[in-house]
Amino acid sequence: MSEEIPVPGILSRARELVDPAIAAALSGLCPELRLPAEYHFQSRGKGTRPALAILSAEAVGAPSETGVPGAVAIELIHDFSLIHDDIIDNDAERRHRPTVWAKFGIGVGVVAGDALHNLAYEVLLSDPTAPRVKAVKHLAGAVSAMIAGQSMDMAFEERSLVTLEECLAMEQGKTGALLSYATSVGAILAEAHDSVVDGLSEFGAEVGVAFQAVDDLLGIWGDPERTGKPAGADLRERKKSVPVVIALNSGTSAAEELAELYSRPDWDAGGVDAARALVEAGGGREGTQALARTHYDRAVSALDSLAAHEEVVEEVVEEFRLLADFILGRDF
Repeated sequence: MSEEIPVPGILSRARELVDPAIAAALSGLCPELRLPAEYHFQSRGKGTRPALAILSAEAVGAPSETGVPGAVAIELIHDFSLIHDDIIDNDAERRHRPTVWAKFGIGVGVVAGDALHNLAYEVLLSDPTAPRVKAVKHLAGAVSAMIAGQSMDMAFEERSLVTLEECLAMEQGKTGALLSYATSVGAILAEAHDSVVDGLSEFGAEVGVAFQAVDDLLGIWGDPERTGKPAGADLRERKKSVPVVIALNSGTSAAEELAELYSRPDWDAGGVDAARALVEAGGGREGTQALARTHYDRAVSALDSLAAHEEVVEEVVEEFRLLADFILGRDF
């Protein structure tokens, strides 16, 4: 584990700009849905996606406020996906308290997630200028990729063998697509040149894959105090995450034992610990760390290319780099 990364100032700046706008958007929901939605947002994460959206506006010299509608939209989409993911994964706890479905019921969780999904588009289209319509089009594509990635993730649970290429394609959709959108939507709203938007999108996509790889590591070896979920939750759910897929395809005796263990319908008390040891023995931990490092380096390379573009503010590029380090925690 590397030393702790300082908290970037953009996180607090973004919260000051975005949180009131999120609260205003939620206030427009009907009372039956506003209650669970506001409950969910009372325990939010670090707010990295809105921060990325604000930075992407600032990166092309636009005021911070230009990125706010996109920041609100991406956070609403992210949280709709979290509410639904908790139902799919049967997770009754997130960030050390009951999830929406666990507190209000599955039906309420489904509809509350639907409401946040729809609200994201309403926020962007409340003033249907050409840049906002373009931002909606990009958001629709990102959400489609995210949903496809989630569908692949679910399908993998029923398959005995998944290739690393398939796993990475799943994670590029499930996580990379939204982070790619977050890092470019502010520039879209600021009417930046398409080449700059594309460069920011590439940066976000690479950060997204690196982030998911690190998250997969935490899903197996992470401290519950940090993750907010029980230790080894991904193993207990038989997730075909990157470390597991690398181990299953390693051609080692550990791969055979892990495949046999994953095929059992029930595990005894030591099942998670046994699976964790087999994933590590099959090279899953080391291979995932290397993969995260590769995609992090690609993200930095994309930033370096952007810094040479005269439309881009160099100081903001450095803020992107600091925020990427913070998001990943450099745990690889």
